[in-house]
Amino acid sequence: MAETIDELTIHYEEDGKVLRKQVDKEVLSKGSWTTIMFLYQDLDRRTGEYGQQKVSIRRYQKREGTYQQRSKFEISSPAQARAVRDRIEGWFGDGNPA
Repeated sequence: MAETIDELTIHYEEDGKVLRKQVDKEVLSKGSWTTIMFLYQDLDRRTGEYGQQKVSIRRYQKREGTYQQRSKFEISSPAQARAVRDRIEGWFGDGNPA
């Protein structure tokens, strides 16, 4: 279990092979509830190549000194990422609070 935000990752290895490669990480909020957005790629076991980049937004709760994942949302394609971006831009893009 991770004790610091820096230790939180979605990097995953199995039998010495990296199956999920973390490309980038952005901490969106800190505190007893922390939100982190990860950019990552999954390994295609058939081809041995990494697939398209994906985004995972995860919420962690710090309890008894360690962070525990409580929820996640996966953005699995560039089209879905653009749709989320466009909707948020529509809601907040004019600079006026919602």
